[in-house]
Amino acid sequence: MHQLTYHLCWVALAMLAACGAPSAEASGSEAAGPSKTPQPTLTIATAANVQFAMDELIREFQAQTGIGATSVVSSSGKLTAQIMEGAPYDLLVSANMKYPEYLLEKGEAAGGVSVYAYGTLVAWSMTGQSIRVTPEYLAEGSVSKIAIANPKNAPYGEQAINYFKHYGVFEKVEPLLVYGESIAQTNQYITSKAADVGLTAKSVVLSPEARGKGRWLELPDSSYAPIKQGVVITRYGNERHARESLAFFTFLFSETAQDIFLKYGYKLPDPNTTTQ
Repeated sequence: MHQLTYHLCWVALAMLAACGAPSAEASGSEAAGPSKTPQPTLTIATAANVQFAMDELIREFQAQTGIGATSVVSSSGKLTAQIMEGAPYDLLVSANMKYPEYLLEKGEAAGGVSVYAYGTLVAWSMTGQSIRVTPEYLAEGSVSKIAIANPKNAPYGEQAINYFKHYGVFEKVEPLLVYGESIAQTNQYITSKAADVGLTAKSVVLSPEARGKGRWLELPDSSYAPIKQGVVITRYGNERHARESLAFFTFLFSETAQDIFLKYGYKLPDPNTTTQ
Protein backbone atom coordinates (compact mmCIF):
# COMPACT_ATOMS: atom_id res chain seq x y z
CA MET A 1 0.00 0.00 0.00
CA HIS A 2 1.43 3.37 -0.95
CA GLN A 3 2.04 5.96 1.74
CA LEU A 4 -0.90 8.15 0.59
CA THR A 5 -3.28 5.20 0.80
CA TYR A 6 -1.90 4.42 4.25
CA HIS A 7 -2.71 7.88 5.54
CA LEU A 8 -6.18 7.86 4.01
CA CYS A 9 -6.88 4.50 5.63
CA TRP A 10 -6.01 5.77 9.07
CA VAL A 11 -7.81 9.09 8.59
CA ALA A 12 -10.93 7.04 7.85
CA LEU A 13 -10.36 4.97 10.99
CA ALA A 14 -9.92 8.10 13.06
CA MET A 15 -13.21 9.46 11.68
CA LEU A 16 -14.94 6.24 12.66
CA ALA A 17 -13.55 6.61 16.15
CA ALA A 18 -14.78 10.17 16.41
CA CYS A 19 -18.22 9.49 14.97
CA GLY A 20 -19.31 6.31 16.59
CA ALA A 21 -16.65 3.87 17.68
CA PRO A 22 -16.54 3.31 21.44
CA SER A 23 -14.01 5.53 23.19
CA ALA A 24 -12.61 5.62 26.68
CA GLU A 25 -15.50 7.83 27.76
CA ALA A 26 -18.15 5.64 26.08
CA SER A 27 -16.80 2.47 27.65
CA GLY A 28 -16.64 3.91 31.15
CA SER A 29 -12.86 4.41 31.26
CA GLU A 30 -11.36 7.62 32.54
CA ALA A 31 -11.16 10.50 30.11
CA ALA A 32 -7.90 10.59 28.16
CA GLY A 33 -6.03 13.43 29.82
CA PRO A 34 -2.60 13.76 31.41
CA SER A 35 -2.40 11.72 34.59
CA LYS A 36 0.44 10.51 36.74
CA THR A 37 -1.18 7.10 37.27
CA PRO A 38 -3.46 6.43 34.29
CA GLN A 39 -5.79 3.48 34.53
CA PRO A 40 -5.01 0.73 32.01
CA THR A 41 -7.12 1.15 28.90
CA LEU A 42 -5.20 -0.62 26.15
CA THR A 43 -3.96 -4.19 26.28
CA ILE A 44 -1.07 -4.66 23.88
CA ALA A 45 -0.17 -8.19 22.75
CA THR A 46 3.62 -7.97 22.63
CA ALA A 47 6.09 -10.33 21.00
CA ALA A 48 8.65 -11.45 23.58
CA ASN A 49 11.60 -9.77 21.84
CA VAL A 50 9.88 -6.38 22.27
CA GLN A 51 9.19 -6.87 25.98
CA PHE A 52 11.89 -4.55 27.31
CA ALA A 53 11.43 -1.83 24.71
CA MET A 54 7.69 -2.00 25.30
CA ASP A 55 8.10 -1.09 28.96
CA GLU A 56 9.69 2.20 27.90
CA LEU A 57 7.29 2.74 25.02
CA ILE A 58 4.28 2.44 27.34
CA ARG A 59 5.79 4.83 29.89
CA GLU A 60 6.42 7.46 27.22
CA PHE A 61 3.02 6.94 25.60
CA GLN A 62 1.22 7.34 28.92
CA ALA A 63 3.24 10.44 29.77
CA GLN A 64 2.39 12.05 26.43
CA THR A 65 -1.27 11.08 26.15
CA GLY A 66 -2.57 10.11 29.58
CA ILE A 67 -3.93 6.92 28.01
CA GLY A 68 -3.20 3.84 30.09
CA ALA A 69 -1.72 0.70 28.57
CA THR A 70 -0.44 -2.68 29.66
CA SER A 71 1.32 -5.45 27.76
CA VAL A 72 0.82 -9.21 27.52
CA VAL A 73 4.05 -10.92 26.45
CA SER A 74 4.38 -14.21 24.58
CA SER A 75 5.42 -15.56 21.20
CA SER A 76 3.77 -13.94 18.19
CA GLY A 77 2.14 -17.22 17.21
CA LYS A 78 0.59 -17.81 20.63
CA LEU A 79 -0.66 -14.24 20.88
CA THR A 80 -2.27 -14.56 17.46
CA ALA A 81 -3.98 -17.79 18.47
CA GLN A 82 -5.30 -16.08 21.61
CA ILE A 83 -6.68 -13.18 19.56
CA MET A 84 -8.40 -15.64 17.22
CA GLU A 85 -10.00 -17.21 20.30
CA GLY A 86 -11.34 -13.85 21.49
CA ALA A 87 -8.63 -12.52 23.80
CA PRO A 88 -9.31 -8.82 24.53
CA TYR A 89 -6.11 -7.40 23.06
CA ASP A 90 -6.25 -4.00 21.35
CA LEU A 91 -3.10 -4.27 19.25
CA LEU A 92 -0.66 -6.97 18.19
CA VAL A 93 2.97 -5.86 18.19
CA SER A 94 4.43 -8.87 16.42
CA ALA A 95 7.91 -10.19 15.65
CA ASN A 96 7.00 -10.64 12.00
CA MET A 97 4.45 -9.63 9.39
CA LYS A 98 2.85 -13.04 8.94
CA TYR A 99 0.72 -13.02 12.07
CA PRO A 100 -0.68 -9.47 11.78
CA GLU A 101 -1.47 -10.14 8.12
CA TYR A 102 -3.20 -13.38 9.11
CA LEU A 103 -5.43 -11.49 11.56
CA LEU A 104 -6.27 -8.98 8.85
CA GLU A 105 -7.10 -11.79 6.42
CA LYS A 106 -9.39 -13.45 8.96
CA GLY A 107 -11.23 -10.25 9.81
CA GLU A 108 -9.69 -10.01 13.28
CA ALA A 109 -7.78 -6.79 12.58
CA ALA A 110 -8.60 -3.36 11.20
CA GLY A 111 -6.84 -0.90 8.90
CA GLY A 112 -3.43 -2.07 7.72
CA VAL A 113 -0.25 -3.75 8.92
CA SER A 114 2.87 -1.60 9.23
CA VAL A 115 6.54 -2.42 9.85
CA TYR A 116 7.63 -0.64 13.02
CA ALA A 117 11.17 -2.09 13.22
CA TYR A 118 13.60 -4.72 11.94
CA GLY A 119 14.95 -7.19 14.48
CA THR A 120 18.55 -8.39 14.81
CA LEU A 121 19.76 -11.88 15.75
CA VAL A 122 22.64 -12.43 18.20
CA ALA A 123 24.48 -15.38 19.72
CA TRP A 124 24.66 -15.12 23.53
CA SER A 125 26.38 -17.23 26.18
CA MET A 126 26.65 -17.03 29.95
CA THR A 127 28.94 -20.04 30.35
CA GLY A 128 32.19 -18.48 29.19
CA GLN A 129 31.86 -20.36 25.93
CA SER A 130 33.81 -18.73 23.12
CA ILE A 131 31.38 -17.60 20.42
CA ARG A 132 31.97 -16.62 16.81
CA VAL A 133 30.02 -14.90 14.09
CA THR A 134 29.76 -18.05 11.98
CA PRO A 135 28.35 -21.21 13.61
CA GLU A 136 30.82 -23.95 12.65
CA TYR A 137 32.26 -23.92 16.18
CA LEU A 138 28.91 -25.13 17.53
CA ALA A 139 29.48 -28.53 15.95
CA GLU A 140 33.07 -28.97 17.16
CA GLY A 141 32.24 -30.77 20.42
CA SER A 142 32.60 -28.03 23.04
CA VAL A 143 28.87 -27.21 22.95
CA SER A 144 26.23 -29.64 24.19
CA LYS A 145 23.05 -27.50 24.03
CA ILE A 146 22.00 -24.57 21.86
CA ALA A 147 18.86 -22.63 22.76
CA ILE A 148 16.59 -21.10 20.13
CA ALA A 149 12.95 -20.05 20.13
CA ASN A 150 10.43 -22.52 18.72
CA PRO A 151 10.37 -21.77 14.97
CA LYS A 152 6.70 -22.79 14.79
CA ASN A 153 5.64 -19.92 17.06
CA ALA A 154 8.52 -17.45 17.17
CA PRO A 155 9.98 -15.64 14.14
CA TYR A 156 13.41 -15.35 15.78
CA GLY A 157 13.49 -19.14 16.06
CA GLU A 158 12.61 -19.43 12.39
CA GLN A 159 15.48 -17.14 11.47
CA ALA A 160 17.87 -19.01 13.78
CA ILE A 161 17.18 -22.11 11.68
CA ASN A 162 17.83 -20.08 8.53
CA TYR A 163 21.13 -18.90 10.01
CA PHE A 164 22.29 -22.50 10.58
CA LYS A 165 21.16 -23.53 7.10
CA HIS A 166 22.91 -20.57 5.51
CA TYR A 167 26.24 -21.89 6.79
CA GLY A 168 25.39 -25.53 6.06
CA VAL A 169 25.54 -26.75 9.67
CA PHE A 170 21.87 -27.31 10.50
CA GLU A 171 22.05 -31.13 10.29
CA LYS A 172 25.09 -31.12 12.61
CA VAL A 173 23.61 -28.83 15.25
CA GLU A 174 20.00 -30.02 15.12
CA PRO A 175 20.53 -32.73 17.81
CA LEU A 176 21.88 -30.02 20.14
CA LEU A 177 18.92 -27.66 19.84
CA VAL A 178 16.59 -26.94 22.77
CA TYR A 179 13.50 -24.89 22.04
CA GLY A 180 11.94 -22.13 24.10
CA GLU A 181 8.28 -21.41 23.45
CA SER A 182 9.27 -17.78 22.94
CA ILE A 183 12.38 -15.62 23.05
CA ALA A 184 11.64 -15.08 26.75
CA GLN A 185 11.96 -18.79 27.55
CA THR A 186 14.98 -19.06 25.27
CA ASN A 187 16.62 -16.33 27.34
CA GLN A 188 15.91 -18.31 30.49
CA TYR A 189 17.79 -21.28 29.04
CA ILE A 190 20.73 -18.99 28.29
CA THR A 191 20.83 -17.08 31.57
CA SER A 192 20.37 -20.22 33.69
CA LYS A 193 23.21 -21.87 31.72
CA ALA A 194 20.91 -24.73 30.76
CA ALA A 195 22.23 -24.07 27.26
CA ASP A 196 25.85 -23.30 26.41
CA VAL A 197 24.87 -20.83 23.71
CA GLY A 198 21.59 -19.36 22.51
CA LEU A 199 20.37 -17.34 19.58
CA THR A 200 18.17 -14.46 20.66
CA ALA A 201 17.20 -10.88 19.88
CA LYS A 202 19.68 -8.03 20.17
CA SER A 203 17.01 -6.11 22.08
CA VAL A 204 17.39 -8.62 24.91
CA VAL A 205 21.15 -8.26 25.44
CA LEU A 206 20.79 -4.45 25.36
CA SER A 207 18.03 -4.44 27.98
CA PRO A 208 18.76 -3.15 31.50
CA GLU A 209 18.22 -6.67 32.87
CA ALA A 210 20.84 -8.28 30.62
CA ARG A 211 23.25 -5.53 29.63
CA GLY A 212 26.85 -6.49 30.40
CA LYS A 213 26.03 -10.11 31.23
CA GLY A 214 27.83 -12.91 29.42
CA ARG A 215 29.20 -12.66 25.91
CA TRP A 216 27.27 -11.90 22.76
CA LEU A 217 27.90 -11.26 19.09
CA GLU A 218 25.62 -9.81 16.44
CA LEU A 219 25.13 -12.27 13.58
CA PRO A 220 25.43 -11.23 9.92
CA ASP A 221 22.08 -10.02 8.63
CA SER A 222 22.94 -11.63 5.29
CA SER A 223 22.68 -15.06 6.94
CA TYR A 224 18.94 -14.92 7.66
CA ALA A 225 15.84 -13.29 6.23
CA PRO A 226 15.06 -9.73 7.39
CA ILE A 227 13.01 -9.81 10.58
CA LYS A 228 10.29 -7.35 9.61
CA GLN A 229 8.24 -6.69 12.73
CA GLY A 230 4.65 -5.59 12.19
CA VAL A 231 1.90 -3.95 14.22
CA VAL A 232 -1.85 -4.01 13.67
CA ILE A 233 -4.96 -2.87 15.53
CA THR A 234 -7.19 -5.82 16.31
CA ARG A 235 -10.91 -5.95 15.62
CA TYR A 236 -11.47 -5.82 19.38
CA GLY A 237 -9.29 -2.71 19.70
CA ASN A 238 -11.06 -1.00 16.82
CA GLU A 239 -14.49 -1.76 18.25
CA ARG A 240 -13.78 -1.03 21.93
CA HIS A 241 -10.97 1.55 22.02
CA ALA A 242 -10.60 2.85 18.46
CA ARG A 243 -9.27 6.29 19.36
CA GLU A 244 -6.83 5.03 21.96
CA SER A 245 -5.64 2.12 19.79
CA LEU A 246 -4.98 4.44 16.87
CA ALA A 247 -3.09 6.79 19.18
CA PHE A 248 -0.73 4.00 20.25
CA PHE A 249 -0.33 2.73 16.68
CA THR A 250 0.63 6.24 15.55
CA PHE A 251 2.95 6.71 18.55
CA LEU A 252 5.07 3.72 17.46
CA PHE A 253 6.18 5.75 14.42
CA SER A 254 6.99 8.89 16.38
CA GLU A 255 10.53 10.16 16.92
CA THR A 256 10.26 9.26 20.61
CA ALA A 257 9.39 5.63 19.86
CA GLN A 258 11.99 5.36 17.11
CA ASP A 259 14.70 6.49 19.52
CA ILE A 260 13.63 3.74 21.92
CA PHE A 261 13.74 1.11 19.18
CA LEU A 262 17.24 2.24 18.18
CA LYS A 263 18.35 2.09 21.82
CA TYR A 264 17.36 -1.59 21.89
CA GLY A 265 19.26 -2.49 18.74
CA TYR A 266 16.41 -2.47 16.24
CA LYS A 267 16.78 -1.04 12.76
CA LEU A 268 14.18 1.39 11.51
CA PRO A 269 12.18 0.90 8.32
CA ASP A 270 12.08 3.38 5.50
CA PRO A 271 9.10 5.60 6.45
CA ASN A 272 7.85 5.39 2.85
CA THR A 273 7.69 1.59 2.86
CA THR A 274 6.33 0.68 6.30
CA THR A 275 2.87 -0.39 5.16
CA GLN A 276 2.00 -3.58 3.34
